[in-house]
Amino acid sequence: MTTTQSIKSIRPAGDTKPPHKLAFLGRAAATLWSNWKSRLGLIILAFFVLVAIFAPLLAPYGATQDGFPRNADSSWQHWFGTTAAGEDVLSQLIYGARVSVLVGFIAGLLSTIVAVLIGLSWGYIRGFGAEVVNFFVNLFLVIPGLPLMIVIAAYLQNGGLFMIVTVIVITGWAWGARVLRSQTQSLRSRDFVTAARFSGDRSFRVVFSEILPNMTSLITGSFFGAATAAILAEAGLEFLGLGDSSIVSWGTILYWAQNSNALLTGQWILLFAPGLCIALLAMSLTLINFGVDAISNPRLREGRASESRASESRASERKGK
Repeated sequence: MTTTQSIKSIRPAGDTKPPHKLAFLGRAAATLWSNWKSRLGLIILAFFVLVAIFAPLLAPYGATQDGFPRNADSSWQHWFGTTAAGEDVLSQLIYGARVSVLVGFIAGLLSTIVAVLIGLSWGYIRGFGAEVVNFFVNLFLVIPGLPLMIVIAAYLQNGGLFMIVTVIVITGWAWGARVLRSQTQSLRSRDFVTAARFSGDRSFRVVFSEILPNMTSLITGSFFGAATAAILAEAGLEFLGLGDSSIVSWGTILYWAQNSNALLTGQWILLFAPGLCIALLAMSLTLINFGVDAISNPRLREGRASESRASESRASERKGK
């Protein structure tokens, strides 16, 4: 008897259909929106995504359009002033959102995919293969991330955004794989996994059809964490001049501001504005993770529900008095 047949046999007679996936997604979205931290994060993230999509419509000038007065202060024509090359700072900030959002989501997604493949396989297999994977994962965890990124980026210069994404993926998968491995080891001893193995299912199907669906919220949280790290890593590599300085991103704005001694010329906005955008975008993903934790940990939802019930009971007692 397969796992599906076992579930059907113990399901009550009135419950003929399993919960629909759309219902689960609806409950997950409601949980995210009910948490004020994740709600704030979703609003901030949606703002930056919309700015990145509609950058050509929102920006008053082109991203690399020059010919304006150099190092100009804020004015009605240039709200945030101009750079040392005569480019509009506000336009560069708007177009720079595209690179940060794109790199963050692509690198975060690829890092999560690598972490899922390695973490689930590592947690399920045993013997010599698990020891080999354990060695490589611990090796990447012990090596400091930033120096490793700098060394790899120095050897892969002039690769553009592809190089940055590659460097972030190479250095950003190990921690997620270790977390997923621990959860996989916990799930592999459950009854439904044992039943699937006894029914003759292959290891690939057991891992990705039985174990993986039970780790959705954990994988989602790993994705947001990897995307946050990717956004910060991209800005750091661009700021150090290890990326493509010809593109317009928040990191390259910081890089050129440093080269032109923006603080000495009084143009602090060239450092403050992109730094604030990077911090807000990374913070939005971190805040969304609070809601993801509430999905994966029912105790957090139960705690809020008990607090609301307690407050309601106290209010009713006051009215009775």
